[in-house]
Amino acid sequence: MNRSPASADAPLLVVLGSLNMDVVVRVPQAPAAGETLHGRSIDHLPGGKGGNQAVGCARQGGAVRMLGCVGADAHGTALRDALARDGIDTRGVRVEAATPTGVALVMVEDSGQNRIVVIPGANAAVQVDPAALRAQLAGAAFLVLQFETPLDQVGLAMEVAAQADCKVLLNPSPMQTLPGAFWPRIDTLVVNELEAQMLSGLPVTGITEAAVAARALLARGPARVVVTLGGEGAVAADADGCRHHPALRVKAVDTTAAGDTFLGALAVSLARGEPFDAAVQLGIRAASLCIGRPGAQPSIPSRDEVLASPVPPAPIALP
Repeated sequence: MNRSPASADAPLLVVLGSLNMDVVVRVPQAPAAGETLHGRSIDHLPGGKGGNQAVGCARQGGAVRMLGCVGADAHGTALRDALARDGIDTRGVRVEAATPTGVALVMVEDSGQNRIVVIPGANAAVQVDPAALRAQLAGAAFLVLQFETPLDQVGLAMEVAAQADCKVLLNPSPMQTLPGAFWPRIDTLVVNELEAQMLSGLPVTGITEAAVAARALLARGPARVVVTLGGEGAVAADADGCRHHPALRVKAVDTTAAGDTFLGALAVSLARGEPFDAAVQLGIRAASLCIGRPGAQPSIPSRDEVLASPVPPAPIALP
């Protein structure tokens, strides 16, 4: 899916993150230890949480600048070309000649569940140039970050964003402990159940527990917290309280990039100045379309597709 360039009034988002080539193997079910089984297919598809989130933002109508690092190899060229076809500015993607492009090995079961192993490659060589980043953040609504690049560089980027008065949207995945200095610099925190549990130190086994964890995370500094709950939707918390957003019922084909698709739609909606709950609902609609399709970036829907999709039930206030 390719998209036309963003409109002149499109909100600007800067994404700093990982770029991987996904090697996707489809299997009836994951093999047990020592077991060999026949797979159904293998594909090479553009991915990486940073790349996926950049595409998610672009396909929802955002003007996107991608910052990251790839190797001087065929995978790196393919990833940059794929981003460019989505209208994403890739001038901030550095080519590291001595390191191969990152690769993710993705095993997708017939049920739609996936298991992923990431080899960071050039993603581990991401380096933030404070002066260059400050210039790239000029006029941006959000700096979008994840944890598939070095944590010290994520922290430096957050520091630069604070100096540039640019809001930070953080998805701390794969999970790492957040340094204390991170918390007051986060505007919007998006976590799944496991990440919410690990960050809050509280059990998250359902909607009620997710709400308790979201409030605990909100108290650490972010203006907004979203806990995604898969088939149960999401819990959103801000100064106005805590709400449960029910999910849409759809058949899962492949859950790869569902969280990144949710985040992209959420980020662009917030960047447009839309209400928090409306942004969460848009994220749920986008993710619901994503899981019905195979692949990472190929499965991310366009804004027109999302706006034409079913609307989830109204959010429910939580005590």
